[in-house]
Amino acid sequence: MTSTQRKNPAVLFVCVHNAGRSQMAAGWLRHFASGRVDVYSAGSIPADEINPAAREAMAEVGIDITDQAPTLLSDRAIRASDVVITMGCGDACPIFPGKRYLDWALPDPAGLSVEAVRPIRDEIKMRVHQLLKELLP
Repeated sequence: MTSTQRKNPAVLFVCVHNAGRSQMAAGWLRHFASGRVDVYSAGSIPADEINPAAREAMAEVGIDITDQAPTLLSDRAIRASDVVITMGCGDACPIFPGKRYLDWALPDPAGLSVEAVRPIRDEIKMRVHQLLKELLP
């Protein structure tokens, strides 16, 4: 479905492994948007599974991301999105005209404990809140 055929804005979160930052961001946006935003996530080199510390950190705040799986970034996903938010994928994310791109510089939670992931989770929450205010004024 193209962006002109949708009624909701579409957001794509992209990080290298699509196992931590982008999954937490997608979880927050799904939670807060309540179906008013189409939410996607992908990675340039997807991991085999969601980061366990990210899953646990999100579960602590009542958001279950265990049903998500790392997905390979595709041109189609970018074209279908209105906003593309990168989180450390750098040049691996192709640029398409007419898309809004944001880069959220956040630490990579790979290999970190849940204690170390909590501040990343909380920073993502604040950024998602701001994004939602911009998308749905």
